[in-house]
Amino acid sequence: MTLPEIKLTQFSPGAGCGCKISPADLREIIKRIPDKDQYEGLLVGCESSDDAAVYDIGHGKAIISTTDFFTPIVDDPWDFGRIAAANAISDIYAMGGRPLMAISILGWPLAKLPARLAGHVLEGALDICKEAGIPLAGGHSIDISDPVFGLSVTGIINKGNIKQNDTAVAGCRIYLSKPLGTGILSTAAKKNLLEEGDRLNALAWMTKLNKEGAELGEMACVKALTDVTGFGLLGHLLEICEGSRLGARIRFDALPKLDNLSRYIEKNCIPGGTYRNWKSYGYKIGEINEFQKMLLADPQTSGGLLVAVNKMDQEFDAYARKHGFTEIGYLEEAYPEKLVHIE
Repeated sequence: MTLPEIKLTQFSPGAGCGCKISPADLREIIKRIPDKDQYEGLLVGCESSDDAAVYDIGHGKAIISTTDFFTPIVDDPWDFGRIAAANAISDIYAMGGRPLMAISILGWPLAKLPARLAGHVLEGALDICKEAGIPLAGGHSIDISDPVFGLSVTGIINKGNIKQNDTAVAGCRIYLSKPLGTGILSTAAKKNLLEEGDRLNALAWMTKLNKEGAELGEMACVKALTDVTGFGLLGHLLEICEGSRLGARIRFDALPKLDNLSRYIEKNCIPGGTYRNWKSYGYKIGEINEFQKMLLADPQTSGGLLVAVNKMDQEFDAYARKHGFTEIGYLEEAYPEKLVHIE
């Protein structure tokens, strides 16, 4: 095959963060990992389902460590590298920190795909790392049956600026920084149904760095922070609700959405991850229609920041407008069986 004939997604059993293990299965897997309290200096571990681990290095500083990788979500190798890199670096921003460096994780089926294509993937990742102001400092590669790429990223933060997903308080307003729907559009692309304008729009959002996270870490009004990836908006909002023992109300009409999603949903461009997500947590969600379910459980790749902000702080509104954040709902005292209600 020549390079233009090769479509990376044909070698992908899942697309981007849509190939993540479901929340229910993941809980079963990680329950064997010891609690962070057994390790002196470990400030954030697995117990809160947070975006990254955080380790105290003294003098008021902490190191953030994360990794993220997946199979191709687009056909172009350079774009695949850019999306995967932006997605991995986002975990540092989602803790309120600043990235320091990255190393690559590459699995490549050399019997199916030429090595030079993998080189283009790395070039894409390098471009995003440069945009983030960090080196791509090395990595590890294996010859494997399906292409896989991602990064392990190290960041740094002042201990007082650490933002977690389980520290929200009642009354917090909820903001989202990117539109939903990348899983739906990525599935449409795999089915050769995606219009070029919609492809370019989704690509622009998936390669946009969540740099605002480092600024949010410095804001006392930000009570909880995470990013929206493979578990969909509902899955990551539930992590905030369960960890903080709160309920949430979301205004569906206020949600930022990518264009033309209804058209692709009608054509059954639904990722398998949507159904896995809903099976894992649907019983915790209040009354919801089918279209809302397909969007709110849609696995996002390199999605936006989900921010819980103190209701008393009105100055954040100006920041939100400047950076394109959308207020989508609020958190409440109730901790009922149905944790999230859609209005």
